[in-house]
Amino acid sequence: MMYDEEPSTPTTPPPPQSLTFIEGVKDIVDRYDVFIIDMWGVMHDGTTPYEGVIDTIQQLVRKNNNSENNIGIEKKKKLIILSNSGKRLNMSKKSLMKLGFDPENDFFQIITSGDVGHRMLSGENSSTLLCSTWDLLDKHCNSTNNGSKIERKNVFVFGSGDSDEEYVASCGWTLCTNIEKANLILARGAFTIYSDNGNGNAEDVTVISKHQDESLYNTVLEATFEKASKLQIPMLITNPDKVRPTEGLPPMPGALGDAYEKYLGPIASTSSGRKDSFCHPLVKRIGKPFTEVYDIALASCGSDRSRVIMVGDSLETDITGATRSNIDTLWVVNNGVHAPSVKELMNQQNGAEYETCVKSVLDGFNDKMNYTGNKRLHPTFVAKHFQW
Repeated sequence: MMYDEEPSTPTTPPPPQSLTFIEGVKDIVDRYDVFIIDMWGVMHDGTTPYEGVIDTIQQLVRKNNNSENNIGIEKKKKLIILSNSGKRLNMSKKSLMKLGFDPENDFFQIITSGDVGHRMLSGENSSTLLCSTWDLLDKHCNSTNNGSKIERKNVFVFGSGDSDEEYVASCGWTLCTNIEKANLILARGAFTIYSDNGNGNAEDVTVISKHQDESLYNTVLEATFEKASKLQIPMLITNPDKVRPTEGLPPMPGALGDAYEKYLGPIASTSSGRKDSFCHPLVKRIGKPFTEVYDIALASCGSDRSRVIMVGDSLETDITGATRSNIDTLWVVNNGVHAPSVKELMNQQNGAEYETCVKSVLDGFNDKMNYTGNKRLHPTFVAKHFQW
């Protein structure tokens, strides 16, 4: 089921299933040829690699070398990074190198939501992207007026504060500081808003930082959504994550998308009577759990899906997306977004087993069913950490 389609009628939840816990990747390595790996919450916390992760990557690389016996036979194991980072590919590679990883030699492919979004904004079509595109964006990128390409491509940006202007300029768009003149809203971060202070002067630009003045940021955010919703301006989100693995940090761009949909108003009910927030036609999310990035990864590796596994920490993005794409999953718990919930349950239920608390967190997530539609998740495997 595509995420822009109506979900099927809810069914009675299946009886509880036990989870399969593993100590490390070595327990399942021979079952899979392709490992699709999330970054933040699995490999690192944004500043430091998690203990044992670099060794795990190297163990898999050595497994590759052993499998090809150093005689040039195609590698059996392929490591693909699939990240919801709003950064472009080169920036992500630089970040990985600083953390001690070898992005050029250890990974078959690195896919980031920010890079896929940039390619879409640049006007690439589905044949080169290896995934479907967004009709609203396609029509604007390729629209003409009496045979001449329409040059007006203004984008209002919710940014990360890191190369936002270069990002939009390099794909042929103009950063617009007046929402009423924008053709598109781009949510690539939740830290900054580029504003003209309401006076319509594009040269009088203020970068409103959530870190420096959260009250002003929220005021401008709400006013922007109010105006944009009335004008029916579409929004492209290049990072569907809503929360961060690290506690105490602001929400992610996915949360901005949810907020904007509330301003846009209710959409038609599905056949089941549900109104699913991720179905609004004016809001497009690029990244996990949505199909485009999985289509790219699966098309590039050329492997049977039964030999592919997704390694991720987030039930809502990593595990949901892989489940929708019919590939196995390894849910990594202790460094990711669900770790605080598991820890809280263990503290509340003194003496409760770790596995029981993990299962309770999964059940609680399934009862909410956000990006998942009506499908209850059941990870193929569960591990505390991404380790060998």
